[in-house]
Amino acid sequence: MKAVLDHVGIAVRDLDQSLAFFRDALGLEVEVPEEVHAQRVRAHFIPVGQASIELLEATAPDSAIAKYVETRGPGIHHITLRVADIHGALDQLRTRGVRLVDETPRPGAEGALVAFVHPSAAHGVLVELKQRARRLVEQPVAQCACGNLQLTTVSDGSFRLDGGGMFGIVPRPLWERRAPPDDRGRIVMAMRALLVEADWGRLIIDCGIGDRLAPKAADIYGVDRSRSLEHTLAEAGVSDEQIDIVLPTHLHFDHVGGGVVRTADGLRPRFGRARYVIRHGEWDDALRPDARARASYVEDDFVPLAAAGVVDFFDTDREIKPGVRVARAAGHTAHHQVIYIESGGATAVFAADVVPTAAHVDDAWITAYDQLPRESLAFKQRFLREAIDREYLIFFSHDPSISAGYLREKDGKRSVQKVI
Repeated sequence: MKAVLDHVGIAVRDLDQSLAFFRDALGLEVEVPEEVHAQRVRAHFIPVGQASIELLEATAPDSAIAKYVETRGPGIHHITLRVADIHGALDQLRTRGVRLVDETPRPGAEGALVAFVHPSAAHGVLVELKQRARRLVEQPVAQCACGNLQLTTVSDGSFRLDGGGMFGIVPRPLWERRAPPDDRGRIVMAMRALLVEADWGRLIIDCGIGDRLAPKAADIYGVDRSRSLEHTLAEAGVSDEQIDIVLPTHLHFDHVGGGVVRTADGLRPRFGRARYVIRHGEWDDALRPDARARASYVEDDFVPLAAAGVVDFFDTDREIKPGVRVARAAGHTAHHQVIYIESGGATAVFAADVVPTAAHVDDAWITAYDQLPRESLAFKQRFLREAIDREYLIFFSHDPSISAGYLREKDGKRSVQKVI
């Protein structure tokens, strides 16, 4: 069994006094607290290097932490060792006669599975074993209104990309707490699209990866389309033939591949009645990518659209339909764009790869895949400031558990208030 130190749990009686030391005196960053209802406790994590301090505040007088503080006073409550397979670790301890508090794992903070080893087996120390949550993609088909426009978040499943690639210059000890990697260093990413419905028809922003990826590539990228765009559109009550406009943010394979299907007659547009509205500069770059960008563009994802005569090109920022406009957000690609949805005084934005996940809300958290990182930074700084000040509802194309939310900022630290 391989185990590493995850955190040290400290039971506190007065949280404000504890924060006065750890946060104010030492200057450590305290994460947003999490309620662990099963244990009647509130957990405040403080990252310190590759491990953390966990301040444990009782939320009920009969909780284990309340009883601990009452009998022993505040102080170190336990140490937590992280294991890859908690069931296997417990089996190994049982075979060696180790006394356990928990014979089977139970839910803990951060969605993890935890189990405690009895202090009598560890020289008086309460040891917690922890297996990180395997972050599955939440794929709710959820609706919200933006003025007179109806917005529905749909999904083409999930895939995985290298965590280092997704966070660029950010060191792994920082990003892995927000986006835990698997044993191959990959993080889980959703492939979301956004359906916009109005009296002028139906428009879909992006359309996922599709089903034409070769088996080797599907394994490399960990593609899971058990709930694909076909399923989620059906759950939203919309058929392919009811889509009037397809609006890609850019032409990378995970954003546009689902717009083409393979039939007995070859490749054809998936949405048979739709016009595919594409920025001309992005199209030209996708046809002639350099060595760095070549893996992200697959000609079969978009060339058949032109052959079928369903593409409408445009060159500059414009309104696509009433309430839906595009704005060039160069950086990830030279002609990448974000989509503004505006109606009734409200604004929603499909941010695509400017802010691919809720973990990317800090200015410099930019992917290594961005072709023009300095331009990414410049646009992102302006956009995020605007999103905070003007209360934009941001739709995340790749976050595994947050489809949309409001960006909040307090004391210079940013977080996402989840809406969907």
